[in-house]
Parts: sequence; structure tokens; C-alpha cells
Amino acid sequence: MDRPGFTASLVAGGVAGVSVDLILFPLDTIKTRLQSPQGFYKAGGFYGVYAGVPSTAIGSFPNAAAFFVTYEYVKWILNTDASSYLMPVTHMLAASAGEVVACLIRVPSEVVKQRAQVSASSGTFHIFSNILCQEGIQGLYRGYKSTVLREIPFSLVQFPLWESLKALWSWRQGHVVDCWQSAVCGAFAGGFAAAVTTPLDVAKTRIMLAKAGSSTASGNILSALHAVWRTQGLSGLFAGVFPRMAAISLGGFIFLGAYDQTRSFLLELGRERP
Repeated sequence: MDRPGFTASLVAGGVAGVSVDLILFPLDTIKTRLQSPQGFYKAGGFYGVYAGVPSTAIGSFPNAAAFFVTYEYVKWILNTDASSYLMPVTHMLAASAGEVVACLIRVPSEVVKQRAQVSASSGTFHIFSNILCQEGIQGLYRGYKSTVLREIPFSLVQFPLWESLKALWSWRQGHVVDCWQSAVCGAFAGGFAAAVTTPLDVAKTRIMLAKAGSSTASGNILSALHAVWRTQGLSGLFAGVFPRMAAISLGGFIFLGAYDQTRSFLLELGRERP
């Protein structure tokens, strides 16, 4: 991937990530509290829905930038012909690689954010310093495996579906989709992927919120899923599914639309330079 393409992907991904995370933060807080083992109202209810937003504000740009740079770079390396039946596989591999890299930045931010969301009276920096003092760096990466195991299936559904919908829409109208059309495709793909991966999101939330030293805190995603199933059944596994779908559908619209718009603008700007 040439330098203009690399820079455009990095900046566009960062802009898209910050936009969606800050706009939809209250919905994410509500979803986290619905999934919390202490229950929605004890976790804060509708109070202080911007608790933990500094952690998100700091982590959003580098997290999204890392994902899209990796995503575009892997697509470029694989260099599959657009008409090839292997194209969806390329998108799956690129998205999976992007998630593994992005989670190195996302997980510490997510751990601090989620603990702030269910303890709105504690400040973000106070929670961050407590994790470092009590659990060390390992505490910031609690739930890394469960986050990757949530994000990879999510991306395996979302990105091939997004790219396929864009290709279908482009074919039907005879030209490349506009940015708003890309955003609509992103909303549909994101909402569908969010619904089917909600149990993995519940397990990830429980692991991140668990007390240090507990069996759940060990990070075993199957054990976390079994504990939820045993105590709350199917409804527990799909706790927060509607705010998650709403947030990610809107997020897909903003995130993927903003990414395409910003990347196209930056590439066009690069071409106009002498």
C-alpha cells in the first residue's frame, strides 16, 4: 500500500472511531449496565451515562486507526481480484488481522471504561491507577482473549457483508456507491453482526467486571457463558441485545460512512497535489 493510501486509512479510521464512540457512548453505557452481574439499576441505571468517556476519547483514534491500516494493508497484500469468489475470504482475513492488532489498544481502554460505567462515582484516572496498583499491566489486558474472540466473529460477519452489500448496490445502480450508501450498508451489516455475537459480548463484559482472583476473572469465555446460562438462561446470554444492535447499527452507519468519506477525501486531496 503506498504512502497516501496508508495515511488516508490511518486518519480516516481514527476520525471514524472517535466520531462513533463519542456520539454513541450513552447507549454503550446502558448496554454495559444491562450486562453487569450486579444488575442494571445497581450498576447506575440511567445516571451518569458518560462515565468512563475520557478512556474512550483517548483510545478511540489509535484503536480505529490501527484496525483500518491493518485491514487495508492485508487486503492489499492478498490482492484478490474484485470479481473473485475468494474476495469475501480476503475481507474476513483482513478484518480478523485488524481486530487482533486493534485489540492491543482497545482492551485497556475498554477495561477502564466499563468499570467506570458501572461505578459512575469513581473517576477514570482513579480506576486506571487502581487497576495498575492491584493487578498490574495484566489487569489492563484482562479480557483480551474474550474481546478478540468476540471481535473476530463480529468482523467475519460485518465486513464481508458490508463489502458484499456495497458491491451489490454498485452493480444495481451501475456506479460505485456514494458515502451515504456505504453508511446504510454498514448499518445493516453492523446490526446483524451485533445480534448474533451478543453472547460473546456478555461474556467479555462479565470477565472485565469480575473481581480480581475470581474464576470469571481468569478469562475463560466458555466458563463465563456457562455461568450466565446457568443463572439467567437465554435472556442472560442476550442481555443488552437491543441497545447493542441500536448502537452498532448507528455506529456502522457513522463509522463506515465516515471512514469511506474521509478516506475518499484524503485520497482525492493526495491526487490533486503536484
